[in-house]
Amino acid sequence: MTVAASSTTTSSNRPTDRRPPALGGFSTAVLGIEVRRLLRNRRTLMFTLIMPAVFFLLFGLPQRGQELPNGSPVMGWIMISLAVYAAMVATTSAGAAVATERALGWSRQLRLTPLHPAAYVATKAATAMVLGLVGVLVEFAVGAAAGVRLPADVWLLAGLAAWIGSLVFAAFGLFVGYLAPAENVMQFMGPILAILAMFGGLFVPLEMLPHALQEIAKFTPVYGVGQLARAPLTGDGLDWAAVGNVAAWTAVFGLGAARLFRRDTSRV
Repeated sequence: MTVAASSTTTSSNRPTDRRPPALGGFSTAVLGIEVRRLLRNRRTLMFTLIMPAVFFLLFGLPQRGQELPNGSPVMGWIMISLAVYAAMVATTSAGAAVATERALGWSRQLRLTPLHPAAYVATKAATAMVLGLVGVLVEFAVGAAAGVRLPADVWLLAGLAAWIGSLVFAAFGLFVGYLAPAENVMQFMGPILAILAMFGGLFVPLEMLPHALQEIAKFTPVYGVGQLARAPLTGDGLDWAAVGNVAAWTAVFGLGAARLFRRDTSRV
């Protein structure tokens, strides 16, 4: 009896082996919850989806019938540019929502879990990309209803480039969300995105800007996405400088967001 009790005690006191979660804690279940919560936010949906569509109706419709030098419709150029803008606003807003979670103390809860910073950033980025995809589809639907007619491959390639390229802004939103307090983040994000879009060639063709601004535009995070998205329409080949621009800014903001997440949770 004594031996049995001793064996039981030893067995109960033995530390259990805990393995780190797969993929650093990334979970499709959590991703689904994040997406559903985001899509229930009516104010975010209106701001990110309706406003770019209204911009197209205001600035695209007056260009009906006009063509680019290669024969492509100007309305198509504006539609693709605003699809990029819709995706960047959507993904940035979704990523920046992390500032609200910080204010509510969610970082304290995450500190108690084995969630890896990279997995957290990946979950938030994937959630933002869902809203970015919706933004591109809505903009394209409005353009098609307004009379934009493009070859099928242009629709597909331009849409994919606008959507995938917006990953840089999902990371940007997370990065800013960990830098700014919740009550201020959305107040200055809108004007910043509009300025970036203007000087990155989304609202005005770069050829219409002074040469100095054209050179500066190449180093903005908007430039690469816009160039890649419009390339199927304009007939330009793959611009590796634009690819490098998107990759570099995505890496900078993504790594910065992961670092800030680690720093933020280490203080709680």
